[in-house]
Amino acid sequence: MHGYIKTGNSQPAWLFPFVVIIVLILSVLPLARLAMVGIAAFADGGVMTVLGDASLWSSTYYTVVTAILGTIISLIIGCLFAFLLTLTDIRAKGALSFFFVLPMMIPPQVTALAWVQMSGPSSPLLKALHIAPPLGSPQPLYSVGGIALLYGVQHAPLVYLALRAGLMTLPRDGVEAARLSGATSLRVFRDIILPLSLPGIIAGAAISFVSCTGNFGIPAILGIPASIFTLPTLIFTKFSAFTNRTFGDVAVLSAIIAIISIVGLMIQDRALRGRDYRVIGLSGASAAFELGAWRFVFTPLVWTILFFMLAAPFFALIAGALVPAYGVPLTFKTMSLHAFQEILFRQAVTRTAFINSLSLAAAIALCLLVVTVLAAYALTRRRDLASRIVSSLIEIPYSLPGIVMAVSFILVFAAPIPILHVSLYGTIWIILIAYFSSFFAVSLKPVVSAFHQLDPALEEAARLSGAGFFRRLADIIVPLIAPAAGASVILVFLIACNELTISALLWSAGTQTLGVAIYNLDDSGSSDLASALSVLVVLMVVVLMLLLELLAKRLPKGVVPWRG
Repeated sequence: MHGYIKTGNSQPAWLFPFVVIIVLILSVLPLARLAMVGIAAFADGGVMTVLGDASLWSSTYYTVVTAILGTIISLIIGCLFAFLLTLTDIRAKGALSFFFVLPMMIPPQVTALAWVQMSGPSSPLLKALHIAPPLGSPQPLYSVGGIALLYGVQHAPLVYLALRAGLMTLPRDGVEAARLSGATSLRVFRDIILPLSLPGIIAGAAISFVSCTGNFGIPAILGIPASIFTLPTLIFTKFSAFTNRTFGDVAVLSAIIAIISIVGLMIQDRALRGRDYRVIGLSGASAAFELGAWRFVFTPLVWTILFFMLAAPFFALIAGALVPAYGVPLTFKTMSLHAFQEILFRQAVTRTAFINSLSLAAAIALCLLVVTVLAAYALTRRRDLASRIVSSLIEIPYSLPGIVMAVSFILVFAAPIPILHVSLYGTIWIILIAYFSSFFAVSLKPVVSAFHQLDPALEEAARLSGAGFFRRLADIIVPLIAPAAGASVILVFLIACNELTISALLWSAGTQTLGVAIYNLDDSGSSDLASALSVLVVLMVVVLMLLLELLAKRLPKGVVPWRG
């Protein structure tokens, strides 16, 4: 039947041009505008002024150093979990994987705030346990090492997911042959597993480095109080002190961030050359090493790491939310739900932030779903160069740091839109459009995976019976891809609800999001309110991830990140 299918005939003539126009508006236009402003700044001599600023070079130094150190930490933690959960017979793999990926889904500013509440001489939790450092001791996280440590915690799941994908395809028969030849488990790991794992390790390192480079929430919470500025926080401070040179300066700074990210990806590409190992044999999913007595070492180790990555910071957040002020020890006398009452019922700003974030997340998830179903249909039905270029352009905004995309959209919409004479800057609509661009790739991936699994014979039969495009879409395609579409909606909703980097530059009075509200509350000294709001955000993340877990059995492989 497949030989008689002409997939090109089933696609309406308007569909691919529609997708191209969407991509040009969301991807090409903002980045082209950023490039134009950067070139204009170079022509006017503004680049030399920026390059002569000492703050640029110190921020670049801190950006690169913290990103490298954070990548190393994320590699150590991520590789440990990937090898143990994929290749050994350690127990409770599903729960361990779920909890290990959870920090990646939690907003970075919440992670930073939780760790601040967990450490230092003013920690309410440590004071309650009588193990707090002496008063006057420095907060250890307000440092380059502190920023790098939290980068590692936040992005270790990225390394885990990248490496795990490769480990799942390792050849079981190759491992068994080595064992039959008398090789020890250590020899098998060193000579077979590790070389075949290098592409996944390198890919995870590159993803982690780029994510560290563009991270705003962690260096904003930990770096600004210690006068340690990375490039994203430097851009933020320049917007706070707006002048007639700001647009040119931030365009140059954004270009430097983009260059650092691209260099990281180029190093990845260079390192992966010649390492695309093709393996033949049965899947390595069951190529497990038996831990034996080592189980009593590794099982407590991974649960201890998870405790300090996840449980202890969350308990510290709760403690920080239950005391009246940061530094007050948590006791039965000081314990109060005042912060939660304030957040939920009295603070107009936090109510607005909840409404804005939930509305934006719901709107962008549903709008993207409609567009991505059409885009996935168009891209999977075409096999030409144009479709590959469009797919790459969709990936670019998500690959670039959020701060770069935020600056790009400010430059596009700072002036009123021609002809319409309507200004989007300072409104919630500019945040919505920026989200649309940045999360397009996130929404598209699960839907494309579902389309690849569809047999086009069903649709072709309906087309030959006279069913139009929208009828085929409603009666055949949408019901078959519904689980993946549901996962797409939840993933985008989850990410958009907790976003900070983009909205930190695009928000104005009345358009605060949850990420902005948490940062502003902590920055203004209301750490109890920031902690209470963070606790609610973490609980929302867990609920949404559990919904994805319930959908997982009906989804294409790889859609739910923490499942095999």
